[in-house]
Amino acid sequence: MSLTVNAKTYTPDAFGSNSVGYIGPLKTASVKDDLVLRRTAAKPTGTFSGVARSQAKLTRTLTLTGAKTPTWEVIADLTVSIPVGFAAADVDALCADLGALVASADFKSSLKQQKINF
Repeated sequence: MSLTVNAKTYTPDAFGSNSVGYIGPLKTASVKDDLVLRRTAAKPTGTFSGVARSQAKLTRTLTLTGAKTPTWEVIADLTVSIPVGFAAADVDALCADLGALVASADFKSSLKQQKINF
């Protein structure tokens, strides 16, 4: 099943036991437009229920200006660790806050200018 992210369609291309690789609309033999979703099951112990992990990794080839190479990859890698027994509303709130952070001018400034103090 394909995924739509910000009006771009990603098509499944590679399947693992706990991961799926998707290719995006810009993908060619020499240009990356890849999205990988991974999961790791919780590993409970005698005293802790464990955490499940989810990962989303987006890789794209960019055309560079004023650099020593004409192209290179940008990689965004998001890993979330969620304790067993979570409330769905708590995950929804986390996603809303994280989405707002990523869309914010401050976060964009942290990427574009390597600024970390606001």
